[in-house]
Amino acid sequence: MENDWKARLGVVYSTNPDFEYKTESSLEAETLPPGKQRLIVGIDRRNRGGKQVTLVTGFVGGADDLKELSRVLKTKLGVGGSAKDGEITIQGDFRDKVVSILQQLGYNAKRGN
Repeated sequence: MENDWKARLGVVYSTNPDFEYKTESSLEAETLPPGKQRLIVGIDRRNRGGKQVTLVTGFVGGADDLKELSRVLKTKLGVGGSAKDGEITIQGDFRDKVVSILQQLGYNAKRGN
């Protein structure tokens, strides 16, 4: 995988024999402890066919930790959802329950809209 041509699209050819193309490695942010996280729990109805979803935003950390927190919330609430792009989406309007669960887990959570 060191010489993947797709990663080098748009690179100008070099005549230097010692040239090595280096890609930028994306480093994940280090996950903050729960007490330092500032999570906002809100509701969203846009582009969802009239359905309501609960959004948890403001998570700072890696994708694995976000998915783990999402899994805990979904199992405690008994609903579906997803975790991506730093947001947790829970199907339905569970703002108050999500805030109380997050506070029990030690997170600094507050209710948004």
